[in-house]
Amino acid sequence: MTRVRFVALGDSLTEGVGDPVANGWRGWAALLAPGLAEEPAEFTNLAVSGAQTRDVLERQLPAGLAERPDVASVVVGVNDTLRCTFDLHAVAARLDTVYAAFTGRGALLLTACLPDPGTMLGLPGALARPLARRQRAVNAVIHALSQRYGAVHLHACEGDWITDRAMWSADRLHPGERGHRQLALRFHALLAERGAATGPAPSPEAELPAPTRSASLWWLATAGTGWVARRCADLLPQLLTLAADELRHHARGTTARLDLRTSAAVSAALASLSVAERADAA
Repeated sequence: MTRVRFVALGDSLTEGVGDPVANGWRGWAALLAPGLAEEPAEFTNLAVSGAQTRDVLERQLPAGLAERPDVASVVVGVNDTLRCTFDLHAVAARLDTVYAAFTGRGALLLTACLPDPGTMLGLPGALARPLARRQRAVNAVIHALSQRYGAVHLHACEGDWITDRAMWSADRLHPGERGHRQLALRFHALLAERGAATGPAPSPEAELPAPTRSASLWWLATAGTGWVARRCADLLPQLLTLAADELRHHARGTTARLDLRTSAAVSAALASLSVAERADAA
């Protein structure tokens, strides 16, 4: 019997950061792989911490296609929102290309919407709200493209698990072991509904204790500040501009305009893909 081939693409979430094992990280995709079929899947994890949609398209996609997968997960986008180079049209175009490449070769695609990093880090509202809009925009694009390509799509940006401290690692940005198990369980349930997961569901029981509140505070006070500095080095000037714009609109009572602007950007990004596809077809 041929074993199911499962390849995972993305960033630190899929790499497994927050779910430590002896040799590094494990993560939700590795936890899901044994339950895809009666025989554990041939699993290849190509995800890399810090990856953006460009990295997935240019570096991970060729390697992923070479594996000739039956199942391919593509979970990425948060790192794009943390860069001053953020371009929703480019994000949409890259994801469209990646999704089409896998489904065009018969692979079942797994995707997910994700929580916004500003909220998870507890940034002040004027800083968090612009990041939240970016993440909502990326999520809206992912949701629409997931429908277009018939993906198994997980709304990981919703649910009680987001506010449950036991689900998250000390850095407050990556799931802990329980969180990764929760993602694996939810993906398995969606796959089972399609008849695409015939093996046992991952266990929800963690092998390691959840990080304590003091551990989370210590991380934020030490490594956490360095992480924020590295991630936001090129974003901070723009983020301050976005925050100033946010405060101006808030003072004028016109914050809704920013939401409408984001919705229009999503519509334009998706419309541009449709135009490009029609041009290719012609």
